[in-house]
Amino acid sequence: MAVLRRRNRDQAVAMIEGAIERARQESRTEFYLGVARHDDDRVIGFARIGLSGVQAGKLGYAIAAQEWGRGYATDAARALVTYAFKELGLHRITAAIGPDNAASIAVVQQLGFAREGVLRDHVFTNGAWRDSVLFSVLAHEWSW
Repeated sequence: MAVLRRRNRDQAVAMIEGAIERARQESRTEFYLGVARHDDDRVIGFARIGLSGVQAGKLGYAIAAQEWGRGYATDAARALVTYAFKELGLHRITAAIGPDNAASIAVVQQLGFAREGVLRDHVFTNGAWRDSVLFSVLAHEWSW
């Protein structure tokens, strides 16, 4: 689970407009689900499936830090993975998570993803290379 960094209004608008533009493309390569609190319509995060390879997708999600621990990431990821298998016909979905991100690892494990291994120096972030732990779930393993 990524930490949502605070964006100014222009940055937030640009991010949302970019996602909308990509959603309008004839051959979509990504699908987003906005996350809002139960008691209002304020967006507090998102989940995303990016298509990669043959019938494969990559799962990502981010929830505002003050909302962690309330099940929003789990619910959003579950809905989006179900959509990806059922409606998009994907066979495999992966999630690459920082090894120190215990909360995000717990989300994918709760959803039934299996740990595959470590991707060494997988991403460059905050001025340094970082490993990722790779998890996956296959369509026939998914609990509808």
